[in-house]
Amino acid sequence: MRTIQVNIPDSVDLKDYDFSMIIASKLYEDAKLSAGQAAEIAGLTKRAFIEILGKYGVSIFSKSIDDLQSDIANA
Repeated sequence: MRTIQVNIPDSVDLKDYDFSMIIASKLYEDAKLSAGQAAEIAGLTKRAFIEILGKYGVSIFSKSIDDLQSDIANA
């Protein structure tokens, strides 16, 4: 896994955890990472990551109709 360093202004009042979740949830939402990979970045279990996605404005359900129909068919 690659490590990056990001310089955030002191005026941005967010905890490191929130930055990790924002990045992980966005990459998950954009289908760049699986839920498991995103959870690892956030330092959470997959279940915990999925449970708090809504707090960051991300749905666990795909926006694609095809993906949704596939999920329903495989449920």
